[in-house]
Amino acid sequence: MIKNQYLGVLCAVVITSTAYAETERGPVTNLPMPRFVSMKTGEGNVRRGPSLTHRIDWVFKHEDMPLKVVGEYGHWRRVLDADGQGGWMHFRLLSGVRTVTIEKNRTPMRRKPYEGAQAVAFAEDGVIARLGECTIDWCKISAGKIRGWVKKGEIWGVGKNELRD
Repeated sequence: MIKNQYLGVLCAVVITSTAYAETERGPVTNLPMPRFVSMKTGEGNVRRGPSLTHRIDWVFKHEDMPLKVVGEYGHWRRVLDADGQGGWMHFRLLSGVRTVTIEKNRTPMRRKPYEGAQAVAFAEDGVIARLGECTIDWCKISAGKIRGWVKKGEIWGVGKNELRD
């Protein structure tokens, strides 16, 4: 009988945690967590903890590089890059401008958001592009003066189910 009571409590906790995860907000900004941002500068220190006294573990060196914010503390944001590497960065180094990284070499940028559409260009692995509109499977991006649609699975910096107008 005691085991059943504990099981009921455990189930209630799991359901509450799942509901909370779907609407989680940052404690400082009240913005959705996790969320994507980009690097505002050409170089940014990534620290072990949220202050200038913490050791620098990384230096990100790509302006507009997309990053995922997974934590907040005061003026600091815990960020991850496409490889899952990261740490704490000062919020002034980050921008709300959305960018993505191409993850597959020679990714076709198509005129329309479907597989058979004409390719207007092919993007190389690692290219950083500005993020535009997104459907459930496709996103419109721009790199330099070239614009086109790419499959979501071939870019990093946008949520799997994220839609954008």
